[in-house]
Amino acid sequence: MLGELDGRVAVVTGAASGIGLAMSEAFLAEGMQVVLSDRDEDSLDAQVERLAGAGAPVSGEVCDVTDPDAVAALADTAWDRHGAVHLLCNNAGVGPAGPMLQTTPTEWRWTFDVNVLGVAHGVTTFAPRMVEAGVGHIVNVASQAGVMTTALLGMYCASKHAVVGLSEALYRELDTTPVGVSCLCPELVRTKIFDVARLRPYWVDVHETTDANQAALGEILDHRGIEPSDVAARVVDAVRTGRFWVFTHDVTMEMAMARFEDLRADRNPSIIG
Repeated sequence: MLGELDGRVAVVTGAASGIGLAMSEAFLAEGMQVVLSDRDEDSLDAQVERLAGAGAPVSGEVCDVTDPDAVAALADTAWDRHGAVHLLCNNAGVGPAGPMLQTTPTEWRWTFDVNVLGVAHGVTTFAPRMVEAGVGHIVNVASQAGVMTTALLGMYCASKHAVVGLSEALYRELDTTPVGVSCLCPELVRTKIFDVARLRPYWVDVHETTDANQAALGEILDHRGIEPSDVAARVVDAVRTGRFWVFTHDVTMEMAMARFEDLRADRNPSIIG
């Protein structure tokens, strides 16, 4: 575990908004230097300018996590600038919604490129250097959808289950090293995760009902979601204490255990509303 965060260096992907921005601000409050990364250059520049204007030790790097070369360049820049990276938060992600029978091959490809390969690229690029340096911690942002399923988020659930599996395997792989791993599984958080149209590439085909589904889920987040700063506080505590699972809602454990109760009872998956 990192323990003391003051003076350490963090790299956060998807840092221009939402949970990524909240984590960056929380790390700065702990005395860390933070490299904010995002593919949305305008939003990234605006947040870096705001934080730097307040005296925060921040910098911004445009990075598309689906491109392994771009992630490698991000790592090189961070190490060249700071001499070390102690904390990596693989946070960049997208939240497509709707019935799986209305999804398209290109939508699947994009979702897994960002949500799964984006995390994998961060891990395989940063973790070996952390192990060599003898210190580090990696936070992979999954979702409550990584430990349970719902009919309207099948594709998203599949991608976040992959992040949970990747993270658990990574935790075991790094068990004998000084590099820790945490897996963040938030439920509803007031972010733009379901506003996928703003980031969706031109080559991704979607069903005609997709944008309406996304907008409806976005309204639910606005009304029922917790603040990203609440999530960031839990992440800081997990990094300090070396805790793997990071949940934000009491209901997450109940939802996760439903699967194992079904298995124990030898019954088909319970229907979750």
